[in-house]
Amino acid sequence: MANVASPCSHISAALEDQTIGDVIAKKYTSVVSWNAHRSQAIRPPKRRKIAAPICGTCSCPLSRPFACLHCPYTGCWQDGHTVQHLKDTGHSFCTDAKTGYVFCSECDDFIYDLKLDEMHLAAAVSAEEKQTKFQVSKKPRETFKPWVPNSRETSALEGAEAIPCQGRRGLLNLGQTCFFNVVLQCFVHNPLLRNYFLSDKHNWKQCKTENCTSCEMDKLFTEIYSDDATPYGPITFLATTWKASAELSGYAQQDAHEFFISALNQIHLTTRGCTNVSCNCIIHSTFAGQLQSDVKCERCGNVNSTIDPMLDISLELKGKGGEVASAENTLGACLRRFTQPEKLGPKEYSCGKCSKAAHEASKRLSIRKLPPVLSFQFKRFEHKTNDKSSARKIDVAIRFPASINMAPYTTLGMKDWGKENSGTVPSYPGPDMMYEYDLFAVINHEGQIDNGHYTNFARFQDEWYRFDDDKVTPSSLGACLNSAAYMCFYVKRHLDYKPYMTPSYVLTRENEAMREKELEKEKEAAREKELEDALLATV
Repeated sequence: MANVASPCSHISAALEDQTIGDVIAKKYTSVVSWNAHRSQAIRPPKRRKIAAPICGTCSCPLSRPFACLHCPYTGCWQDGHTVQHLKDTGHSFCTDAKTGYVFCSECDDFIYDLKLDEMHLAAAVSAEEKQTKFQVSKKPRETFKPWVPNSRETSALEGAEAIPCQGRRGLLNLGQTCFFNVVLQCFVHNPLLRNYFLSDKHNWKQCKTENCTSCEMDKLFTEIYSDDATPYGPITFLATTWKASAELSGYAQQDAHEFFISALNQIHLTTRGCTNVSCNCIIHSTFAGQLQSDVKCERCGNVNSTIDPMLDISLELKGKGGEVASAENTLGACLRRFTQPEKLGPKEYSCGKCSKAAHEASKRLSIRKLPPVLSFQFKRFEHKTNDKSSARKIDVAIRFPASINMAPYTTLGMKDWGKENSGTVPSYPGPDMMYEYDLFAVINHEGQIDNGHYTNFARFQDEWYRFDDDKVTPSSLGACLNSAAYMCFYVKRHLDYKPYMTPSYVLTRENEAMREKELEKEKEAAREKELEDALLATV
């Protein structure tokens, strides 16, 4: 990649030329918009065959096309057809439709240009805005406004050191702590947690709480996004975890899901905004949803509903390795089993309407409120008795998608689908983007229950990487989807928000700043009164 401090002179000259610059800008914008529309679309229940772009040289379908910015040509990159096209035609630039990176044939390298970067952002945001609608109206979403620093922010940024925009750093194994490392890597690649801690919402240098897990998270992001590429050892984070959760202390093998839940609880308890009811801390703002349990009496039809909070969803797997067809062990099949009605025993439920023990009752779970980040755990470890030695691993393959629509598993979706006639295409309330999620991290468990090893995959933008403790290697979405998943993490494609309103966290921060100023004034007034009393005492 060309040095940002020394941008490509060829692209600068081409953009300054009105004729050539207009052609390049128009083609570049159209390619970025096309990719934004393609990436935002989730396949409908009945798939339609959509023609993929083909290479202008070998006519092969292109999953990742490179487009010439001077003519309609698209081609392969790995086979060198695109570069050869540039040489044969004398054209200078082509772009990767997936990332928007531009290749200059004269520099023989990918280049960076500020104007192209601004074009990419404007085109991508414009394409997304046209597809996104409000949940409560048909108006387009609030127009994106780029951040322009004011004079105060500019002075604060003077002398600041730029940090890497990608956090890819391995974590040292501190003694059977692979379970620990994979969860930390998933935290690092969680976009909501990343934005929170990189925005200095919690500063470990200013926090006065002892054994603070939020401080350890802040240190972790500081280390991951530093210039140091050598593997990092999260020693203090591990020590804090041991103090907070005695069951995870020591160097024995531990369960990654157990540590995940423990870490969420500890971050919740040590972060700002932590409350027991309607908590708006970063953990509950990111992971918290609601499950609804409906118990129906088959005698009188009375339905009793209960709402419970959730931070993740644990899903049952079918059978042992090689015993069950893969169709029964997909994420969709697991969710259908999770939400399908189950019969209750005669002594398990007493109907409040009949005032009698119901001989026939059914219970059904559904997701009442979807969180911004969905965490799924596949129950691979089965304990039939209290004896841990009798535990076994359900080592079956599980299929999970890169994108998922959660509408069929929500309370609203189930009620709406129940009213539909059989054989019709389901229609769910609200816009589709309320239910759309994209995969961003996967935790894998390899081996058996007593001698296994944890690894994970994580995504940064469109690039996938595999993390094996201190080893970080480039990977692919295909490799991730074929891995032995133990936990999967999905992020909502479009976050819910109220348009044209100041975010609640901004109001909270402003109120806290005002309270701090008032406390300072009260302390100053108290100090002045003490000084006056001392002076009067000496007279």
